[in-house]
Amino acid sequence: MGGERLEVDATEQQKVALQPETRELRIAYEDEHLLVVDKPAGIVVHPAAGHSGGTLVQALLDRGIAGGDVPERPGIVHRLDRDTSGLLVVARSEQAYARLQDLVRERALDRRYLALVRGRPRSRSGRIEAPIGRDRHDPLRRSLDTDTPREAITHFEVERLLPKHTLLSIRLETGRTHQIRVHLAAIELPVVGDPAYGVPDPELGRQFLHASRLSFPHPFGGATVEAESPLPDDLQAALARFAS
Repeated sequence: MGGERLEVDATEQQKVALQPETRELRIAYEDEHLLVVDKPAGIVVHPAAGHSGGTLVQALLDRGIAGGDVPERPGIVHRLDRDTSGLLVVARSEQAYARLQDLVRERALDRRYLALVRGRPRSRSGRIEAPIGRDRHDPLRRSLDTDTPREAITHFEVERLLPKHTLLSIRLETGRTHQIRVHLAAIELPVVGDPAYGVPDPELGRQFLHASRLSFPHPFGGATVEAESPLPDDLQAALARFAS
């Protein structure tokens, strides 16, 4: 008929033979079922095209992570971008993985972030509800301009006002790829240091986005698991720079 649009991934998916790698990590919580790890910026969560080694998964293999149907992602329930730091939970068994996935679907995994943005919001708190999907023109980006929209909801609250910037506390209700960065750019509050959707900052060298708090009912027993992560030194320095 003509006029059809096809999207083809011609990259051959290479299987990665996972091997443990030594890396110093902060473990914020740990028991026989799961662990909460404080991921540094610059580390990819699991092997993928262009990142066959040096991942969080490989650094955690000797801690017995397991679960899920993708061999390269054992125990990975949710992810953080490479240059986003902070907390995520990882399963240690198939049963723990399934129950944690249920918590994600039920929106019982409370994920809080700190983000420094350029500008000031129109109100001290707000809710952004705008579906996100693969961008119509650039398959590497996520966008509101998409043929594959998926529900996306982000809540924000002002944490601190600076002369030309604002430190926001963010709560994710859904967890789409690049959700916070796309949503904040859509309301004209671009994330500092984000070269894709926000405001590049060569001195910082990465987006000012940090998963600062994680809480959820334990999948075995229901007791609340809570973990917090302080702002890393590079984000503390950037905050002080923009505050002056």
